[in-house]
Amino acid sequence: MALRITEECINCGACEPECPTNAISQGTDIYVIDPNLCVECKGHYDEPQCVAVCPIDNCIVPA
Repeated sequence: MALRITEECINCGACEPECPTNAISQGTDIYVIDPNLCVECKGHYDEPQCVAVCPIDNCIVPA
């Protein structure tokens, strides 16, 4: 399963450097998560690091 970034994204960029699989990148208007690369940090961390650092509640959700 993968995560996705909703339109609530404020383009702060906090999530991008936290991703251990480099699945997050700058999209046209907001950051995006490549579902083929996202592993929800399983095998890396106990929780998705992008969710942990995102300042907006419910901005990064299951795809």
